[in-house]
Parts: sequence; C-alpha cells; structure tokens
Amino acid sequence: MAAKRRNAESKRSPLTVRERAAVHYAAQGHTPIVLFDTNIVLDVLLKREPWGVDGARLLALAASNGITGVIASHAITTIHYIVARSRGNAAALAGVSDLLGFLTVVELSGHDFQRALSLGLGDFEDAVQVAACLRIGADYLASRNATDFKGAPVLVRSAGELLALFGA
Repeated sequence: MAAKRRNAESKRSPLTVRERAAVHYAAQGHTPIVLFDTNIVLDVLLKREPWGVDGARLLALAASNGITGVIASHAITTIHYIVARSRGNAAALAGVSDLLGFLTVVELSGHDFQRALSLGLGDFEDAVQVAACLRIGADYLASRNATDFKGAPVLVRSAGELLALFGA
C-alpha cells in the first residue's frame, strides 16, 4: 500500500527546477536540509498508519546524516504535549529526547512569527513552519498535508515523496 501511495505521489508532483538543483547539489556533496512538520513526527511517535512507516524512514535518514533534519522550536512542546496525552509523560520525554539527539532545532524570533503572519496561509502554525524553513534556507518541508501550504514559498513534500527523491 505504501508503494502504491508513493507511486501516486510521485506522479502528481514532477520535479521542480529547485528540486532538480537540490538533487544536483546532493550529488555534489550538499546534504539536503529537510524541516519536519509536526505531523510527520507525531505519525512516527504515535505509530499512525499508514504515514508512520515513511516518516520513520525519513527520520532514520536524518539520524544517519543522509539528510540534515531540522525541526522548528515551537513544534517540540506541541509534540511533547500530544504524545504525553496519548502515551504518557515517559514516552513523550523519551520521544523528544531522541529527536533532540539528531534533529537540529530552528530557533524562532518575533521576526519569524511576524513573517508567518504575512504569508497569508490559512493556518498560523503551518505559516510558522514555513517561516522556520525560510529562516534557515531549508530545501524541503516534510509534511503529509501539502495542500495546507498552498502558495507557500517553500517546497512541501510528503515523507514518501522525499524518500523517493533521495533514493532511500
């Protein structure tokens, strides 16, 4: 089922010029920078199917330095809160601790939140994710809800699409 979903995802979104450049840079030794949306991390920590499998593989790629994995600072507390409510505080602390071991945290300032407000996205939290990408020049924002980012000035791809793009 995951292969079928990845196949459909790759058909709907041909490589953009920026993605072709990212693939080229990767071949030259540039490690792609991928910001993980909160939903990707929650899918993995809460074992949400069918998304958790691809999300776990993409996080594993970040843990092995195949990509540079980053997460916005505001997402850490949200992840802890939701995992604690679902799986307990110990699981939330362990999950956050694991993430902090291999993901770089993007610190956000008041300027970033102002920028998010100016993006005109329907959801402020999504706009803050975009602002975090823009702050660090991320190559991709990994999310399973690409339509929530319509019109955003960043490349948003699902974990499955990114795995296919990176040949993982």
